Amino acid sequence: MSAMRFFALSCSALPILLLLVSASPHPAAAAEPAAVEQKDPDASPKQRLDDLFLALKRQRDPDQAKMISDQIRAEWADSGSATVNLLMQWAIKAVAEKRNAAALDFFDQVISLKPDYVEGWNQRATLNYAMGDYARSMADINQVLRIEPRHFGALAGMAAILSETGKDGLTLKVWQRFLEIYPADRGAQEQADKLSEKLAGSPT
Repeated sequence: MSAMRFFALSCSALPILLLLVSASPHPAAAAEPAAVEQKDPDASPKQRLDDLFLALKRQRDPDQAKMISDQIRAEWADSGSATVNLLMQWAIKAVAEKRNAAALDFFDQVISLKPDYVEGWNQRATLNYAMGDYARSMADINQVLRIEPRHFGALAGMAAILSETGKDGLTLKVWQRFLEIYPADRGAQEQADKLSEKLAGSPT
């Protein structure tokens, strides 16, 4: 994500940030690479997600991990409502056509109809970020993480905002949390390593 202007971190972000700061990151236990398995047709959406996140945590091959993360995103994308799914299609099309006001209206309708649908909040957070409205983006990210604390996409968005506001210590905490969930992501590994080196070299 490209750099945008500085903004004052909204107070609504503090509960999630405090949770991240207080959490002690721990590396995932070493395990054999987990194969990407076919969906169990009898499993609930929650069980499928739990199984996929377990596989993602154990996977060390970046390409295999990417396949698992794509399956997770597919699970998140389906709201379970034909109306909400259609509104999301319209919203994403509007974003692609740079009709931001229309896209925001569609996302607002999605959130109103299904407030526990994580991707409604996540996609609106992404659009608010792209529009430079960091405060609203962070507020939406908080909602995503309240619904799904393992949402690595939202964590990456939070890290981007914190980085661009100069909050390196908090940014590192967020990337560490991301890597607890998705340890094979090379981009996140690089960001965490870079920040660790930077903070280690900072004067106390």
